[in-house]
Amino acid sequence: MTSRTTRNPSKFLVFDLLAVAVFALLARAAHQSESMPFTFTGWLSTVWPFLLGTLIMWVVVPAVRKAPVALVPAGVAVWLGTAACGLVVWGLRHDHVPHISFIIVATVMSGLLLLGWRGIVAVLSHRR
Repeated sequence: MTSRTTRNPSKFLVFDLLAVAVFALLARAAHQSESMPFTFTGWLSTVWPFLLGTLIMWVVVPAVRKAPVALVPAGVAVWLGTAACGLVVWGLRHDHVPHISFIIVATVMSGLLLLGWRGIVAVLSHRR
């Protein structure tokens, strides 16, 4: 990536936060029920543990701030940290380990979104 991508990494933090917000919105829409309604507060309940993981990774992993668009290590670190934090908080909130299908779907979908925008940026950068 160019030096433009490292001059203002905070705009890429916004991309990560939006990716996680979309992930939670899709999850909430797919799994709405009486106990988990498709509402703004329901979405907030779903999204905050994953957003927390994203923010933690941006703070504790220097590579994320130095080269936020890189798939490796930044993208992978944000993805795995986001998924792990979200799933651990979910487990603590519900007092049990999430079902394996939930772990797989949450990990794959968050990965597609968090790595996906980076892949798009990489393709567009190579075209220039």
